[in-house]
Amino acid sequence: MPETFFPTRPLAALLFDMDGTIISSIASAERIWSRWAEAHGLDVAAFLPTIHGVRSVETIRRLNLPGVDPEAEAAAITEAEMEDVGDIIAIPGAQSFLEALPRERWAIVTSAPRRLAERRLAAAGMPVPDLLVAAEDVAQGKPAPDCFLLGAERLGAAASECLVFEDAPAGIRAAEAAGAGIVVVTATHHEPVTTGHPAIVDYTRLRVAADRSGIRVTRAG
Repeated sequence: MPETFFPTRPLAALLFDMDGTIISSIASAERIWSRWAEAHGLDVAAFLPTIHGVRSVETIRRLNLPGVDPEAEAAAITEAEMEDVGDIIAIPGAQSFLEALPRERWAIVTSAPRRLAERRLAAAGMPVPDLLVAAEDVAQGKPAPDCFLLGAERLGAAASECLVFEDAPAGIRAAEAAGAGIVVVTATHHEPVTTGHPAIVDYTRLRVAADRSGIRVTRAG
């Protein structure tokens, strides 16, 4: 019998991060960023963990590298990532889980630019939602809560009535600041992450039911 997963009350909507949450693009991202880091004399191994879950421009800006234009560098990285999609795949069970949801009740909320998000979703064979909140839609990216607040608002819900699926610390902090419920997806994690939130490896055991009262997510077995 399915067991109630999280939370027990009906949910107004579900919000999904993209990279590492419903698709795995980690190999592509790390190839591009490794080359960039090497070109700028950075310690690649120390740098790579900092790229996940935040907007490219903010990753570059916080380095404060002399003579580097963060906007121009981020645009160049996006173009490189647009070309490197050959091994992007869906997280197991994610496609069927998303397709079971009412289209007006879920959104993707990503730190990727819209063009790159749509390209990666297509490469993974994943559905593009009616609502996609991308990097350019907010002034402040994750870990600021703006993107999740905007996603909830555009779905006609309060963030506190939503469940966020996330994988990266910056996104988890953004969802916490927005007041949403959180499920952590660990499919691409190299090491265990302790967050205090429910965690799933993938979506293969999740079930969803939706009616006028809202959405319920359960875990089978």
